Amino acid sequence: MLDRIILAINILVALLLGIISIFSFLPFQPIPVLSVLSLFVPFLLILNALFLLYWLFRKRKRAIYSISALLIGYISFGFFYGFGDKDQVGKKNTDLKILTYNVWGFNKNGWIKEPGIGDSIINFIKEKDPDILCIQEHNRIRHRQLRQYPYRSETPYSTGRTTQAIFSKYPIVGNGSLDLPGTINNIIYADIAHGKDTIRVYNIHLQSFSIVPSAASFSDGDKSEKAYRRLVNTFTKQLEQAKIFRSHLQDSPFTNIVCGDFNNTQFSNIYKIVRGNLRDTFLEKGEGFGRTYDLFKFPIRIDYILADPDFEVLDHENFNEKLSDHYPVMATLRLNSHQ
Repeated sequence: MLDRIILAINILVALLLGIISIFSFLPFQPIPVLSVLSLFVPFLLILNALFLLYWLFRKRKRAIYSISALLIGYISFGFFYGFGDKDQVGKKNTDLKILTYNVWGFNKNGWIKEPGIGDSIINFIKEKDPDILCIQEHNRIRHRQLRQYPYRSETPYSTGRTTQAIFSKYPIVGNGSLDLPGTINNIIYADIAHGKDTIRVYNIHLQSFSIVPSAASFSDGDKSEKAYRRLVNTFTKQLEQAKIFRSHLQDSPFTNIVCGDFNNTQFSNIYKIVRGNLRDTFLEKGEGFGRTYDLFKFPIRIDYILADPDFEVLDHENFNEKLSDHYPVMATLRLNSHQ
């Protein structure tokens, strides 16, 4: 009797993972609840792995459900745990070190109850010294503390959106803003002269959840229903924004780098639409879970650095500094023309 119950749960978990894997390739959301469940794909992968181990010691034939689900998940998502790449590559002066960070307004609203958080973020940036810095939820006055960057581009004042910023040690020769409809979120870009090349850097901040997903959010009927509706609305808005971005990127005349806070995981169709054929620096050089955010205290990756295939990914690093609700991400890239 116990094995039958376990098998029924196993089949359900395997089906969920399989369906979410297939849906991640669709440019629309056929079943909204499954879009929300994409946030929990790591849990489904772990559960299927545990079921697989259980049946290998009990009745091996029943392991086929989890084996199939894990295979489909791997084909759809690849590994969600990075093993790193220890190959040492000699650095060149033309290599680009890029850091992306949602700084939560430099804690201007005091969400973290410690003094000097904003200044600590500035000190962290100065220590890492990236060539290009992409900030989400920026505080405009902080540029005064980042004078090592002679060039910057910010969300225009006129848009009435949360502020994104791109700082650069190289000249910014053009910029723009994608004014996403019906939201306070924003995408900006800067065209940066790098030697004989021009590189377009996008700084993305897709639709926020408006809630912090937590056990309390789903603890009773009313709260649970309200939280679910907000999550579904967020995913719908993100999908719209991802398509707007993808259309703009396809018209870019330059080699592109895409950074930012997607507010969604690598298991979603939103990520797949934004990424397209770009190289995910974590998947090439990252280690561990690549945590950029904690969901139910579980590490998830919702902040990314993506690069055109014309770039070689030399390095990727995730940091553990708890100075915001997000964690910073940095990568080093080299244009093939600079080999």
